[in-house]
Amino acid sequence: MAQAKYTESNIRSLDWKQHIRLRPGMYIGKLGDGSSPDDGIYVLLKEIIDNSIDEFVMKAGNRIEISLQDDGVLVRDFGRGIPLGKVVDCVSKINTGGKYDSEAFKKSVGLNGVGTKAVNALSQAFEVTSYRGGKGKTARFTCGELIQEKNLSRTGQEDGTAVFFRPDQSIFKDYKFDLAFIEAMVWNYVFLNTGLTIHFQDTDYQSKRGLLDLLERNTQSQDIRYPVIFLKDHDIEVAFTHGDQYGEEHYSFVNGQHTTMGGSHQVALREGVVKGIREFFKKDFDAADIRSGLIAAISVKVQDPVFESQTKTKLGSQKVSEDGPTVRSWVVDFLKLQIDNYLHREPEVAIALQKKILQSEKERKEMAGIKKIASERTKKANLYNKKLRDCRVHYGSSHKRQDESMIFITEGDSASGSLTKARDVQTQAVFSLRGKPLNSYGLTKKIVYENEEFSLLQHALNIEDGLEGLRYAKIIIATDADVDGMHIRLLIMTFFLQFFPELVRNGHVFILQTPLFRVRNKEETIYCYDETQRKSAITKLGKKAEITRFKGLGEISPKEFGQFIGAYMRIEQVRLTQKTAISELLKYFMGKNTQERQKFIIDNLRSELDSEEMI
Repeated sequence: MAQAKYTESNIRSLDWKQHIRLRPGMYIGKLGDGSSPDDGIYVLLKEIIDNSIDEFVMKAGNRIEISLQDDGVLVRDFGRGIPLGKVVDCVSKINTGGKYDSEAFKKSVGLNGVGTKAVNALSQAFEVTSYRGGKGKTARFTCGELIQEKNLSRTGQEDGTAVFFRPDQSIFKDYKFDLAFIEAMVWNYVFLNTGLTIHFQDTDYQSKRGLLDLLERNTQSQDIRYPVIFLKDHDIEVAFTHGDQYGEEHYSFVNGQHTTMGGSHQVALREGVVKGIREFFKKDFDAADIRSGLIAAISVKVQDPVFESQTKTKLGSQKVSEDGPTVRSWVVDFLKLQIDNYLHREPEVAIALQKKILQSEKERKEMAGIKKIASERTKKANLYNKKLRDCRVHYGSSHKRQDESMIFITEGDSASGSLTKARDVQTQAVFSLRGKPLNSYGLTKKIVYENEEFSLLQHALNIEDGLEGLRYAKIIIATDADVDGMHIRLLIMTFFLQFFPELVRNGHVFILQTPLFRVRNKEETIYCYDETQRKSAITKLGKKAEITRFKGLGEISPKEFGQFIGAYMRIEQVRLTQKTAISELLKYFMGKNTQERQKFIIDNLRSELDSEEMI
């Protein structure tokens, strides 16, 4: 075979917008369609809001207005406004911006001069208007190309900046903004910036007590053991309490950025809470007993933060400032001192906290023997485990596709067999259940180890010691679309909500949507996901078209299955709203229900779970 020629003509130089549009993942992470809170359209919105937040941090304007309009978003702040002579440069020239001046933006998130330019390049319509001293300037772009500049005089507008963008539909296909995701983003911004008001969709959002408000709002539907402990000092805030759930729940932020993947500050939070509590009680409690049921939030401000990705979701290991301590030692030392002081001032909280730790210790010791047996069983299963067909790329690894890693949970050999043959062995694993799993509602975590099915599933996901070792970014429940399949779906979700609610809260659990019908003639095949689509397909292909009703996943051939778990896979994220009380949710779904209520559940089963709508 002839060797391909490699000459000067093979070398290409792309301008800034071409590079961003060709490699958008380098700048905003994944693209998505708006169905997940970390999809690209929300990253675009965050980049614009971050600039407005930085103005507030510099004490320039305490109000931001956000509105959805014409498939796009308008963000208006009342800060200083971009200098009129630099409006075009600031949104269209890489490495141009005011944040390189560390005196002006010492503790800003967006320090690389790229964010707004990425929004511009990835938007089919982008318009920025700056207002300063009664004058203004507007610049309009399409896909990063400047199409109009206009100077404004006597605007009558307060100083500030207005940015409108509409994501490019050729890149973000069939996207749709989810109000709930934007509202959650807005809440985080106001929790982290006391004194700021954000007006979104006719509602003003504001917070007076920072992370204390955040944790109280996020635990209002949970049973907590004691009032939220709130600790604050210069450039650091921490709030925490304990609930009755298993596992831990964290909210971490750096310079106002929600670090959903954690980082050095979140690691330090977990370590500092343990050391502070041990210091006060003068007892070497097991770290797992202290952190069981922990619900905590941390916000830090550091100079020139170093993140592990362009989307800034994980803080790297670094110093607080050029000549300061590391983030880890700073946070740990702060917590050791402040927790000890707080518990001395609040003896009732100390008693409740100790009671929770001792309860966790008792449960752990009771399970020790069972866990040993389960561990031996899973070691043997690793050699002969036919339940798990693993993939090669795992979540949390250094592989560039680690975010694509997923596991399908199926029921029965036929369904798992089709999936296994059709899957991408690099990123898609399959775990096969044997019949209906146990209803775990109201049971203790002992059942996770006593029940072989649950024990093997937990081991496959690698979540025995928390989410840090989670092996798959997406856990996808793939069951038949009939009554039995929906019941199995409920039983699996009950297992996750009962014992690993953070999997759901952190957006790792999904439902696979597969077609109910196949309608085809000699020229074309159409797959239909509901009755309306079936009727439409018959109208298009004619009444003589062949119609197949898929009664179960096992009836879908591996060749066909490949279409439904590939680039056009349909999955729905299982979501819990902030107001969802898990205990009430599980009681409703899996408690002793009447036949009428069971029928209602089957008829109205959705992937988004909101307890308010089930009352």
